[in-house]
Amino acid sequence: MSDTGHHPSREQLQELVDACVHCGFCLPTCPTYDLWGQEMDSPRGRIHLMKQWLEGAPLTDASVTHLDRCLGCMACVTSCPSGVRYDQLITATRAEVETTYPRTRRERALRGLIFGLFPHPRRLRALRAPLRLAQWTRLDRLAGRTLRRIAPGLGAMATLAPRPGRRERLPARVDARGTRRAVVGMLTGCVQREFFPQVNAATARVLAAEGCDVVIPPDQGCCGALSLHSGRRDEAVRFAERTAAVFTRAGVDAVVVNAAGCGSAMKEYADLGVDAPPVRDLSEWLTELGPVATRHPVPATVAYHDACHLSHAQGIRSAPRQLLSAIPELEVREIADPEICCGSAGVYNLLQPQAARDLGDRKAAHVAATGASMLVSANPGCAMQIAAALGRAGHPLPVAHVAEVLDRSVTG
Repeated sequence: MSDTGHHPSREQLQELVDACVHCGFCLPTCPTYDLWGQEMDSPRGRIHLMKQWLEGAPLTDASVTHLDRCLGCMACVTSCPSGVRYDQLITATRAEVETTYPRTRRERALRGLIFGLFPHPRRLRALRAPLRLAQWTRLDRLAGRTLRRIAPGLGAMATLAPRPGRRERLPARVDARGTRRAVVGMLTGCVQREFFPQVNAATARVLAAEGCDVVIPPDQGCCGALSLHSGRRDEAVRFAERTAAVFTRAGVDAVVVNAAGCGSAMKEYADLGVDAPPVRDLSEWLTELGPVATRHPVPATVAYHDACHLSHAQGIRSAPRQLLSAIPELEVREIADPEICCGSAGVYNLLQPQAARDLGDRKAAHVAATGASMLVSANPGCAMQIAAALGRAGHPLPVAHVAEVLDRSVTG
C-alpha cells in the first residue's frame, strides 16, 4: 500500500485548495448554501476554512460545524469550471477532523453506534426481526417521535428504517443464460444486503440474462464507503483491502456494484493505495455490454432520481435513463432540480437530521409533482430517505431500484 495514496501530503492539498478561484459557480448547486445562504456553508467557503487550516490555523468548533454540514454530494465538482477536486479536499479534511478534533461525548457515542452497526452486515441482520416487530406494532413511529426530541440522530434512524425485504439467499455463483459474455463479481453491500435483498437478487438475474457468469463471494464484507466518506480513512482502507482481495481471488473481469455510494468509494481504491479489479456501476456495465435479453413491456410511469454518488461522483447520468427508456411502455419522467441532493448522503441524515429532513421534503415535493406511479433510484440510502419524506408528505409511492425494473422487464 502506498503512503502517498493513503495520506495526501499538505503540499498536495495546498495545490488543490489553490485551484479554487472563488468564482461562485458552485453556489447554486450546493444544497447547504441553498438551505442557509451562508458563505461558510458553501464549497468555496469551506475551501477557505481548509486553506486556513493548511496555513496553521486550528480546527475550531465553528469551522468543524461548517465542514460537518457538507453532504459530500459532489455537485460542486460537477459545476466547477476550474476542475477543483473538492471531493479529495473534503475527504482529506474530514480525516484530519476525525483524528485531531475532540468531539463531545454525545457525538462520539452516536458515531460509535453508526460505525459499529452499518458497515457490519451480520449486526444489521440481527436487527431485522426486532425491526419488523416494531414496525408491525407501530412502536417505530412512537420511538422515532420520542427520540427526535432527545437524540435527533437516533430518531432519524428509527423513522428512516425500511421494511426489510424478504430474504433471498444467493448462491456463490449464478451461471449466464445462453452464451457467456463475461465473468463479473457482484458486491452485495451492507444495507443493500440486509434491507434490500430483492435488489441483489434482481441484479444477479439481470446480469445472468445478459450473458454474465455472476460470482458472489460469500466472504465479502463492507466496501468501506461510509467510513471513507466520513473521514475514517484508516478504517476505510482496512475494509477496502479485504474487499479488493476477495474479488481479486475470484478472478472476475469486473466488479459490478448496484449501490451508488459503494461504487463511488470502490472507484477511489487506487487513491487509498489499494489494488482491485475494475469497478462498474450496474447501469454503466449493462450499457457498455449492450443488451441481448428481450425486454417485455412494463406499463408504468416512473420518476428517476439521480443519486449524487452516481451522477456527480461517478459522472453516470445517461446510462440508467438509457436502460429504462429501452423498456417498452415504460415512461421515464424527470424530477426538478436533479442536481440537488435528497439529504441522505451516506449517514448524513443521521448526523445532520434536520438539514437532511428539509432536503428530503423538498425532493419529495419534486417527485410528487411528476405524477409518476413509482420512484426509481440506484442507491439504498436515497430510497429510504425519499420514501420517508414522501410518506410524511402524504404521497407514498413504491420505490424500486433500476435493477428491479429491468428484472421485471427481462423476466416478463
